[in-house]
Amino acid sequence: MLDVARHFFTKAEIKHFLDVMSVHKFNVFHWHLDDTQGWRIEIKKYPRLTEIGAWREKIEWGLDPGASRGWNAKGQYGGFYTQDDVREIVAYAADRHITVVPEIEMPGHSRGALMAHPEFSCNGTPYSGVFCAGNDASFVFLQNILSEVMDLFPSQFIHIGGDEVPKDFWKTCPRCQARLRAESLPDEDALQSYFVRRIEKFINANDRRLVGWDEILEGGLAPNATVMSWRGMAGGIAAANAGHDVVMTPATHCYFDLYQAKLGQPKALGGFVPLEQVYEFEPIPAEIQTDKVHHILGGAGNLWTEYMPNYGHVQFMAYPRACALAETLWSPKESRNLADFKVRLKTHTKLLDALGVTYARTLD
Repeated sequence: MLDVARHFFTKAEIKHFLDVMSVHKFNVFHWHLDDTQGWRIEIKKYPRLTEIGAWREKIEWGLDPGASRGWNAKGQYGGFYTQDDVREIVAYAADRHITVVPEIEMPGHSRGALMAHPEFSCNGTPYSGVFCAGNDASFVFLQNILSEVMDLFPSQFIHIGGDEVPKDFWKTCPRCQARLRAESLPDEDALQSYFVRRIEKFINANDRRLVGWDEILEGGLAPNATVMSWRGMAGGIAAANAGHDVVMTPATHCYFDLYQAKLGQPKALGGFVPLEQVYEFEPIPAEIQTDKVHHILGGAGNLWTEYMPNYGHVQFMAYPRACALAETLWSPKESRNLADFKVRLKTHTKLLDALGVTYARTLD
């Protein structure tokens, strides 16, 4: 998963990212296309999404991507991919046996969209960062967006985010409270479940499958939803044992925005996920019932880019940890050997050099 909302990366950089992925047999590129800090994909029906939502006045987190990167004539930072760009990238990935799964965040993490269309928030401003679940127009807006997205991405899965929803806004919104009463919902967690189920029904009607972060379990999981379990393994275990497909991606092993060494590292989000810890990741925990193991589709590494202002920094955070993740996901547990992996990795870095990868030299 690459987050292009917090910092924008060019089409050429995305292609190189895919090249390196393919060498390591990663076969899904999860493209996080919008968030609080920006909207990154052209939607023909709503041009304001990229005219306004793709740009911001300053860079948060004290990082500057450089004067030549991502600034427009108004001195705003951002960028977006045209629909032709998307088609080109999707085809480029397919040539490398990689499926691109788009993520359009909802109902939270949506300020990028709401900056352009605040009328779909609870209070008419973008700053809540959450879509109004009591406003039918919100669903029309999102369905129109998803229709264009599905036209661009042949992926079976469409990711809707669903994480970290600030439900306090729903608690004070008259329309959301009216929705609770009309649908006989007990609380705002159930309202989130209503939101996800309604979107899932639309996605399923278009012969696609909804996938979301494990918060979509709150209030009851949508019937056919796939869960990406990031807050540990518990959510994924519960979902798989209940018969839902799961991608395991716990922050403890798979969040490559966290520190990979305790000294000499550029500023990161926090936490500590060294190479050795990634290699120890087991995507099929013992708690999965034997007849439910097939529901674990795989695992994923995540690059949230708050503290990654340029592509070189993305590479540095991804590799060589992604090498460890690839081997872990493609190898039977009994065949994995950390000491042997480290020996082979010293040779493998010559390939990373040849590929032009700016990797972290954590074995030095």
